[in-house]
Amino acid sequence: MSWFQREIRLPSFPRGCHLVTRSIVEAMPELREIRVGLMNVFLQHTSASLTINENADPDVPVDLARMLDTLASEDFPYYHTIEGPDDMPAHVKTSLTDSSLTIPIRDGRLCLGTWQGIFLWEHRKHGGARRVVVTVNGEAK
Repeated sequence: MSWFQREIRLPSFPRGCHLVTRSIVEAMPELREIRVGLMNVFLQHTSASLTINENADPDVPVDLARMLDTLASEDFPYYHTIEGPDDMPAHVKTSLTDSSLTIPIRDGRLCLGTWQGIFLWEHRKHGGARRVVVTVNGEAK
């Protein structure tokens, strides 16, 4: 069994869903050494999240973001407002989604479906760069 772990830094993105599959895979060249295993991706922030979703039609992440904005509106009378009007809705959105993903590995590749990609879902207007811990575990080829 082999274990690899690396903290990577994703660039600052505006609010919305941003495809980051390539950035994560390129940051973990050890992935190619794994015959069968798992990759865990953990986001070290509470105002952004991770999701696996369709990476073919650009309308999908736009619609997802619009829907989540409806569920966690900035107009709601939150108590926690010290960090600005988009902060507490960002925490709610993170709680409704995921801060961690686990993806199977087979023959050095992620077992994502044909139209699936890993997205960073930025919930703040200006969230800044984001840190992700990527852990790969598996049986070597």
